[in-house]
Amino acid sequence: MARFSFRQRGPLEEYTRDLNLTSYAPKITLEGLMTGVDNVRHDVHLSAKFTEGARQYIFRLITRLGGVENLAKEQPQVSTPRTGSRILTPQNTVESNARRRGIPGPEPPPQDLKRLLIDIHVAALNAAKLENNISIDVLSRLAVLKFLRLELGNQFSQVVERCLVRVKAIENPKFGAMGDADEMRQRFASLQVGKKPLLRKVAEQLFTTILEVERETLSKMRRSLFDDSSSEIYDMFLNRLLFTVDGRDDYVNAERYVMLGNFFRDPDRFANLFAICRDFLKAIGLIAPDDDEAPDLLLSSPANAEELFGGGNPDTETSKGRSQTVLLEMLVEALERANVMDHIIASYECVPMLTQYPKLNPQQLKNALISRSERRRVEIMLGEAKQSDAPLQAALRRIENCRGDERSRLAGRFFSDFVRYNRDRMRMNAAISAMDMVNVISSEKLRQLSTINHTLYEFEIGEANKAGEDRVIHHAVVKADVRDSTRLTRTLHDRGLNPASFFSLNFFEPVNGLLAKFGATKVFIEGDAIILALLEREHQPEFAVGRTCVLAKEMVTVVGGYNENSTAAGLPMLEVGLGVSYQDSSPMYLLDGDSRIMISEALNESDRLASCTKGARRFLSGVEGLFNVYTFQILDEFEAGGAPEDFLVRYNIGGIHISAAAFQKLQQEISLKLHEIELPTIWDNELVRLYSGMVPVGTGLFHELVIREGIVAHIDAQNFDLKAWTDMRYYEVCTNPVIYEYIQNELTLTQMRPLPITS
Repeated sequence: MARFSFRQRGPLEEYTRDLNLTSYAPKITLEGLMTGVDNVRHDVHLSAKFTEGARQYIFRLITRLGGVENLAKEQPQVSTPRTGSRILTPQNTVESNARRRGIPGPEPPPQDLKRLLIDIHVAALNAAKLENNISIDVLSRLAVLKFLRLELGNQFSQVVERCLVRVKAIENPKFGAMGDADEMRQRFASLQVGKKPLLRKVAEQLFTTILEVERETLSKMRRSLFDDSSSEIYDMFLNRLLFTVDGRDDYVNAERYVMLGNFFRDPDRFANLFAICRDFLKAIGLIAPDDDEAPDLLLSSPANAEELFGGGNPDTETSKGRSQTVLLEMLVEALERANVMDHIIASYECVPMLTQYPKLNPQQLKNALISRSERRRVEIMLGEAKQSDAPLQAALRRIENCRGDERSRLAGRFFSDFVRYNRDRMRMNAAISAMDMVNVISSEKLRQLSTINHTLYEFEIGEANKAGEDRVIHHAVVKADVRDSTRLTRTLHDRGLNPASFFSLNFFEPVNGLLAKFGATKVFIEGDAIILALLEREHQPEFAVGRTCVLAKEMVTVVGGYNENSTAAGLPMLEVGLGVSYQDSSPMYLLDGDSRIMISEALNESDRLASCTKGARRFLSGVEGLFNVYTFQILDEFEAGGAPEDFLVRYNIGGIHISAAAFQKLQQEISLKLHEIELPTIWDNELVRLYSGMVPVGTGLFHELVIREGIVAHIDAQNFDLKAWTDMRYYEVCTNPVIYEYIQNELTLTQMRPLPITS
């Protein structure tokens, strides 16, 4: 351990006793999975549609960024007039001048790869949900990353091989003069020499696409299906170092962390800097001298940089900030004595010059800011290339003027960047170790062997299970019932309006527009009601209840939009009540000629849930509040005998009442988070239970649902006075935006601005 002898500042405990450091050790575990045919790794087969599409995308990206599209494209084979032998022929007649000069063509659209990634990972998430094991999805992520990492090198080799064939064809004397042959040979040589920077660009494009897919689609869908307990594992997959060699890349380090030395003689190489930081923590008493495990754990938690040094800019107005200032001064001392502070400052100063001097090695630039001899060599190179050395000289002046607080700030920044780099390095190693436990099978023989032994995890896209695609296993039903349609029809007649067109334009037609979006089918329609069904098929999770609830919510929105317009036009308003029911089996059908008539218990139940008892409506007609569905039990009649369900009174105006079975199925379909808050209801403030979750309704599209769990109240049938609470529950899909505002922002009751309760 280095023996730091810091300038005397008093007992170190004064500066470290208030610190709360955290430890971090990345780990990926795969639980509940079968091992494959080798009894060690897990066998995975990725869809051929995905693997072939990803290979083609990477190949095209390499040729485009490498400027060898015309060299690498596959040439048609033709027979020579004399011998009939088949040889490759260059197609100079169809190549544009720009392509022949190596000017990059249009980049392969990232949507190609994005679509494939979404499809393969959504298939994996669905498979994980069916087995209720998130490790299946983690396995798929590891397999896809392992495949993409391997294909970077494989496809570069394919491009080189294709270009080599073309160059040999160009040099074939049978074709005579080839025009730009020298220029093509030069581009082929540049491709080989520039392998490392080219693959860096391709890797950056791959990583950016993976990041977009995760943020736009997968993270939302995963939270919809599971809770957030595995989020730390998925963070490990969003790591640029996974597409580098051994986690070392000067450009990635310079742009994202801090550029370190590469050679043993460099004082700022990783091992040396880690030892300096480790010994510093030991010297100030935060790590025991003989503790070899704590350094890795503490130096991989970025929060510790803020805790120790205030991110390089402590608040000196606080006691903790003053302690951080002292610790930061001690860190600068340690870095200065280890002769690395100048290297750290130079690393940050050379970052903007990487784009100004793209042909210079990053380490060359950094060393030019430290060493006079190296600076002289760089100045000569710039002179030969006729490039100005003004940016280099400006950086030198800034380094010379870097003193005091600025030096301390950079030391604090370095510690933060270094800890982040160490964390991501450890994450990379953990991910690679987990990938080593995954066998991505490409051999058909091994695939068959693993399938026979029931040890293969297959993730297919675009290849539906034909045997089960028509078999319906569950279904959900939603009924929308227009309230007081007889009075509404009479009112329209009295005003000389057409009731048929009124209902069609303002209710039925807008609802018809929602059917395709949710995959719903129309079961029944009449003047004042419509019944829709969503069918869930085997091996194809469709989130039947969740999508039905979202459909019902959008139907309420349709009616609400009409009512806003009708109020301004002086037309009568629509009042609806919706009921959602679920049956854990397929519906049955009767045939009436060519028409099929659905038979299902869910139909009758949705009718009851959509209903509104006249007495309840009369009592609550003047009430405005956050909720639209209530269920009561008539106390006197219940005491006289009978089943509790026989004496239920329902209120449903503009609400969505879902059955208990539907709510239980929804809990299986998506991950629901419980919220408990005191809110105003009918009689007084109550502790209301709300469940929130995200329902996938399309690729990358999610809709938030909030479900209220209400308690059935015993009431006096004469005046609706509350007598007691039962053990019965009912469930409502919330439609009031104020409720969703609470869920999104976790607001308190006083912040929610609820609608007033009046009666």
